[in-house]
Amino acid sequence: MKKLFITSVFALGSLTAFAQEEQATEAVETATEAVAQEQDTFAEVALEEVPEAVTTMVETNYPGATINAAHKNEANQYKLEVSLEDGTSGALIVDEEGNAIEQ
Repeated sequence: MKKLFITSVFALGSLTAFAQEEQATEAVETATEAVAQEQDTFAEVALEEVPEAVTTMVETNYPGATINAAHKNEANQYKLEVSLEDGTSGALIVDEEGNAIEQ
């Protein structure tokens, strides 16, 4: 009888731990989706509106690069479409002070 009780306690405990892990995973996925949606809300701005710190950062870190388009979100982050001299292109996300933001 004692073994049956102990076995049922362990079984119930492991099921409870599994349910908690699933809830934590759902919370992380929800937070990730919120950040992705925030980053996707970039609106196009004129190249003249890009702060000098941002253009200086591009010129310093990517000599000869050309900013083709710029987009800005509510958090004053800029998404820049940049092409390099060798023909490759890509996107950079930086804050208004020219600090790179990881995607």
